[in-house]
Order: sequence, then structure tokens, then C-alpha cells
Amino acid sequence: MEQIDPRHLLIKISQILEDLGISYFITGGMAVLVWGRPRFTADIDILVELYSKDVSRLERALLSLGKAGYVDKDAIEEALLREGEFNFIDGVTGVKVDFWILKKNSFDVLRMKRRIGQDILGQRVYFISPEDLILSKLVWYRESQSSRHLEDAESVIKISGKKLDFKYLRKRAKELGASAILTKIRSRKF
Repeated sequence: MEQIDPRHLLIKISQILEDLGISYFITGGMAVLVWGRPRFTADIDILVELYSKDVSRLERALLSLGKAGYVDKDAIEEALLREGEFNFIDGVTGVKVDFWILKKNSFDVLRMKRRIGQDILGQRVYFISPEDLILSKLVWYRESQSSRHLEDAESVIKISGKKLDFKYLRKRAKELGASAILTKIRSRKF
């Protein structure tokens, strides 16, 4: 059986977003692959700055990737209204792409400004910064108690540690109510 490399879909989706002028960054497991340790991820998580004028164009562009692809325009519009998420399922690979709508809070706006371009298969793709990925994982851990989020944050600290802006991390963790969790994982010996 042929193994599916989600990076191919990732660059197609990022090119669509670039062509449509939609700001975005990759987060979740794919970002952990870039800033931390390799791990299995079954989907692609993308935070997008989407507006009503973009909905129809984005729907058409996603569906142009293949006849069997699935996206629901009503779900996109609903996600936009509630600053939630909607999904696209690629008909070729079966890979699910979760699109998260940028919230108008200071943390999301700052994360978008701090995104970092990385080369993926010869194409520039924007990713959440490693610091903001750690902070996001701490918040998700606090809300879900899933150890996967702590493991991801720890791996980013271990792999990207010397390059991280710990002053920024401490300041934002305090603002997000995640200082104790950050202190806990930073005190662990890798």
C-alpha cells in the first residue's frame, strides 16, 4: 500500500491560500513536526484570517483539488460567524484539513504576525512560531488534560530550545494563565 505524504496536500492548500490572499499559518501536529520531534499526525490544522468575501472563492478552490473532495459552504460560513472551525477532506488522499478561524483576540492576532515561513518540498509555507506553538499546546493541555499536548510542548522545547525566546514565552504564558504548566515542563530534564 502506498504511503500518503500529507506535505503534498499541505503545499497545495497553502498555495490556494496564498493565491486568494488569505493569511494563514499551520499549527497542530504538522507544526510539531517542524519545531519538535517527528510524530504521527492524521490531519492538517490551519489557522486562517477569513472574511465573508473569501468563502465562495475558498470553497471553489478547495473543491478544484479533486472531484471527491468535500467541504460544506454552510459550515465555512458558520465557522466564520462563531470564530470556530470547518473541515475539508481531500478526495485523493482522504486527509482531513481543519481550518480554524482567526479570533480577533490579541493572542491570535499576535500569532499571525509572528508566523514563520519554512521550506516544504520547495515551497514556502507559513507555520506558527515555536513559542506560540508551545503556548497553544499549554492552553490546550489546561483545557483538555491530554498528555499529548504536554509531550508536544516538551518536544518543541527540547528540539528548538536554544532558539526560543523564553522572555516572550514567560510573559505570554502568564497572560494566558499557563505559567505553572510552562514552569513544570521547563524544569523536567530532557
